[in-house]
Amino acid sequence: MKFTRVGSLAAVSMSLMLVASACSSAATPAPAASQAPAASQAAAASSGAGAGAASAYTPPTDAGAAKGKTIAIVSKGEQHQFWQAVKKGALDEAAKLGVTATYTGPATESEVDKQLTMLQTALSSNPAAICFAALDSKAAGALLQQAKDANIPVIGFDSGVDSTIPVTTVATDNIAAAGLEADKLAALIGDSGKVAVIVHDQTSQTGQTRRDGFVNEMKAKHPNVQIVDIQYGAGDPVKSADIAKAIMTANPDLKGFFGANEGSIKGILNALKETGNEGKIMAVGYDSGQQQIDAITSGVEAGAITQNPVGIGAKCVDAAIDAVNAKTLPKTIDTGFYWYDKTNINDPQVQAVLYK
Repeated sequence: MKFTRVGSLAAVSMSLMLVASACSSAATPAPAASQAPAASQAAAASSGAGAGAASAYTPPTDAGAAKGKTIAIVSKGEQHQFWQAVKKGALDEAAKLGVTATYTGPATESEVDKQLTMLQTALSSNPAAICFAALDSKAAGALLQQAKDANIPVIGFDSGVDSTIPVTTVATDNIAAAGLEADKLAALIGDSGKVAVIVHDQTSQTGQTRRDGFVNEMKAKHPNVQIVDIQYGAGDPVKSADIAKAIMTANPDLKGFFGANEGSIKGILNALKETGNEGKIMAVGYDSGQQQIDAITSGVEAGAITQNPVGIGAKCVDAAIDAVNAKTLPKTIDTGFYWYDKTNINDPQVQAVLYK
């Protein structure tokens, strides 16, 4: 799988700005207003604005006691370009600082058991540290305890775990980012009408926090927007497209979709095209990739949250090196985010964190 950055790697470390949001579960349905064409509503929405600040974390400049040692990285997968960007960030940072990094992940983001086997294999190799992005926030407890007992520091990244064992978690503030998506989508549809949510899963922290951040923000600030359905497509574009089509069939007056990861929004975009609803139903997404970049540039997709995947990979290696050197780490290392649409997609700070 080929990975291409849209912008210079040097720009990855640019500071990002902050926005806040909320958290929890399902919205209270409200009567939907009459449907207006999606394209005519887009101009009314605020565009380009919105970002979340990266933590003021200072990465190591050399490996110290970690020099020449191995950091094992167990990811949620490798099937999306997002994970290829994370992988590149991690391996490049490891090479720069003089450590060895191994990177594995299951073929799909539904293979929890396979990921746990990969984590066990990584532990068995006795690495200096482990970076772990959990598919299921609860499933790895016994293996994390095994790491702790062996004095192997664990760094969470992207998706954390329900455990105090990781010394830090490197991730996006997904509550804030998804809350911003709710505000954007509400503005795009005139703050009234029916929308639906397709999430990659309900077991990982990213799935839970993006869902809850979006739903609770919509419920708190946009009571005339009705969330008619929340479904889970395993981050699979084909499955997500089928879900989106079923939702549109059940809700012919639907005004908008939120896709909570790259695979989810790709499925939504495919479904809109196949049903002739491009430009009629608004869509907002997560991450980037060529299909989303093209859709946002053309106006088919209103906009998306871009994380800093290269930065997530690099910072998990940095944090692992700091842990090996017994340095104190913050509970979380926020890698920041941007809302981008066709008005700001070419801004240098946005280009620096997009991938194709």
